[in-house]
Amino acid sequence: PPALGQKPQHPSLSAMPSSPIPVPQPLIPSPPPTAAARQLDELLADLGHMQSKLAAVGQGAGVPVEPKPSLDNMLGSLTRDLQELGITAAPAGICTTCHKPIAGKVLTALGKTWHPEHFTCARCGQELGSRPFFERGGQAYCEEDYHQAFSPRCAYCAGPIREKVLTALDQTWHPEHFFCAHCGKVFGDDGFHELSGKPYCQQDFLAMFAPKCQGCDRPVTDNYLSALQGVWHPECFVCAECLSSFASGSFFELQGRPYCELHFHQRQGNICHGCGCPVTSRCITAAGRKYHPEHFICAYCLGQLQKGTFREHGDKMYCRACHDKLFL
Repeated sequence: PPALGQKPQHPSLSAMPSSPIPVPQPLIPSPPPTAAARQLDELLADLGHMQSKLAAVGQGAGVPVEPKPSLDNMLGSLTRDLQELGITAAPAGICTTCHKPIAGKVLTALGKTWHPEHFTCARCGQELGSRPFFERGGQAYCEEDYHQAFSPRCAYCAGPIREKVLTALDQTWHPEHFFCAHCGKVFGDDGFHELSGKPYCQQDFLAMFAPKCQGCDRPVTDNYLSALQGVWHPECFVCAECLSSFASGSFFELQGRPYCELHFHQRQGNICHGCGCPVTSRCITAAGRKYHPEHFICAYCLGQLQKGTFREHGDKMYCRACHDKLFL
């Protein structure tokens, strides 16, 4: 009979996705909201209106206007007005973009100062103003452009990941987009199994890809036995007739199923009619039944019979003398 082989199996495909990590959060520029700055803004606005009126008057008269002397005069007047208000008219800083003094509103961001209209997105050029922004390589970006240009992409939808990033299978995912490739459920604490680059929940992976037990047809996930060109749960590898395990480590095979010695020979018709045990060596066949030679005896005197010298009565064998004595 074939020998019984046992092999431990330790599935190694199960894995857990990494914990989601947050993406960078936007920064907010901080202009100084002082009373002096507000007064300065109002004066600069008046200055702009005055300059526009002067230019309009010059154009109506057909006379070229020299804006620079007029602007200098107005700046001088503005300086005196600021001093009377107790405000020092020194520049608030130098604009990082145009490199000119900032006399009105000043916006502070990335450790630098800017004219508000010059603090713009490095990608789309829109003013950032007091809106949140992202910094990369010393440059500022609006939220949309930053995510489109630099945020990791989801392996499922290909969109930028704006919040939490989940890393698995050497790719990045929106947490809600990392789910079983078969049933679509998001993975829980059991993790996932991977095959051909696709993630599967444990239930679907075992149902679809795990080897099946030859005895119960359920997936084999732990220790298993390898026999009869298949795998078995240890508790399922038993005699197909009496369901007893094979304590000796050996079994008999018939039509792809395992049997103990008794039921194998019973199925084969090799059971001694005298003792009920398998006939595995010398055999006597009489009246369509098989016997061990030592069990082919007279049912009355128990003497050993010889083939051709016995008489049958009912389902029992008798020597000629006993048969004649009992039945004639």
